[in-house]
Amino acid sequence: QPSKKKDSGVQFAALSCGQFQVIRKLALVTLTGYMERYCPTHRSGWNWELPKFIKKIKTPDYKDKKVFGVPLLLVLQRTGHTLPTSIQQALKWLKANALDQVGLFRKSGVKSRIFKIKGMVEGAKETELVTLFDGQQAYDVADMVKQYFRELPESLLTSKMSETFIAIFQHLPPEVRLDAVQSAVLLLPDENREVLYTLIVFLNQVSECSMFNQMTANNLAVCLAPSIFHGGIISPRSNSVSPRRRKPTGLPDPRELCETKASHECLTFLIQNYRSVFMIPNEKMQRCKFSHLDESRPVTLDTLGEDIQLHDWRGYLYECTTAAIKEGREKSRGWISSPSLDSHVDISYKKIGDGHPLRLWKCVVEVEAPPMEVLHHIVKERQLWDTDLLKWRIIEQLDEKSEIFQYVCGGQSITDYCVLRSWNTELPRGACVIVETSIDHPDATLLLLGGVRGVVLASRYLIEPCGSGKSRIVHLARVDAKGRTPEWYNKSYGHICSHYLSAIRNFFKHVTQGPESKV
Repeated sequence: QPSKKKDSGVQFAALSCGQFQVIRKLALVTLTGYMERYCPTHRSGWNWELPKFIKKIKTPDYKDKKVFGVPLLLVLQRTGHTLPTSIQQALKWLKANALDQVGLFRKSGVKSRIFKIKGMVEGAKETELVTLFDGQQAYDVADMVKQYFRELPESLLTSKMSETFIAIFQHLPPEVRLDAVQSAVLLLPDENREVLYTLIVFLNQVSECSMFNQMTANNLAVCLAPSIFHGGIISPRSNSVSPRRRKPTGLPDPRELCETKASHECLTFLIQNYRSVFMIPNEKMQRCKFSHLDESRPVTLDTLGEDIQLHDWRGYLYECTTAAIKEGREKSRGWISSPSLDSHVDISYKKIGDGHPLRLWKCVVEVEAPPMEVLHHIVKERQLWDTDLLKWRIIEQLDEKSEIFQYVCGGQSITDYCVLRSWNTELPRGACVIVETSIDHPDATLLLLGGVRGVVLASRYLIEPCGSGKSRIVHLARVDAKGRTPEWYNKSYGHICSHYLSAIRNFFKHVTQGPESKV
């Protein structure tokens, strides 16, 4: 029993955004301490802090690119997924078809075929992805995956943190490396950390079949380190010995050799120990002394609204409905406009002064359907507008228009939600409101497909008629999907909400024959 307890902990994916914020601060202190203690003086300038706003540089135009050479954050904003679904599909295909291929990731594919696969990946539609790699050669697909990571504008381990990971394996004693590596992984941007986890889990599966494919964790690390570490770290440095002064010995630079070896050791360590690296030990969790707001736990139905002196859950829903109408109709008090990738959807956010780090997001769109139809589509047909929805069920019908609803969303991780959901269709001027909030329910303790339990702090839809049989949807959302920092939500969650409204709008879009009217 004691040994089990010692090995247990909390996965990164299960941390609330408040917990993640606290854990990252501890990681920064931990890593800085190790670096200052063990690194040589010329290497100990570890005075960097948690990422802040970087000075603005001209952003390249990625309009004509979908997959290769596109930053992970932009992929997330465009699609709702950090890793392009085509690359996810390539990893799935390799796992299903290529784990027995000798020298996978070591043997080169054929350049012309890889070029063709890249073109297919760049131009593929979502509906074509499942069969995209059928009939392809395993070595070609594996090389294409390596090229994807090599062509990222910022390497997967980032230019800033690549040096840190390498320093850990050059200077830190083995007994503190797990703690140091975990701290460094925590300090990566959320999107890089998520993709790293996906890749490392896959590489671990490849290495477990090394008796067939001869690709041990170390062999994989040698082949893939150049693709995921920052190029300048494990290749000759511009600020080392000047090319003119370097003696033409024909031997590699010793410093470069040392860094390359450390990068191989680091990636080998990640592949072999990913479960421990991506899990916070219970002892460290207890040291953090999280507040109630940090943990962000839903309450039971019976206690809903108690802290704001409301009679019961019905009183709570009434207050939420009133607030949704007010926030949906007021012009711009407190709302800050945010850029939208869909010209039909307006995105804005508001900072709520309750101590919780998450912002409240607001997305607005017009759809070609009356409010009642839109309400039915949102409540009863989520599978048509949320492509990540995997499974759902009604746990308890409270009354004609209120229920306890459990649903599971996929993507790169599985998140299970249990919400009190209610809708009101008897509002003035033909408007409708949907209110959702997470609750703790005894019949939902079992997660339908595993994964983690997400928290819907607030989800509201105000649907109002706006003439000619159309409706205006205002969606308010404040959701902790777990496993990310508040920065991730600040940069991407408005776009994710926007995707939902775009899908709802497209569902009701009327296709007209002939030229578009100018009237």
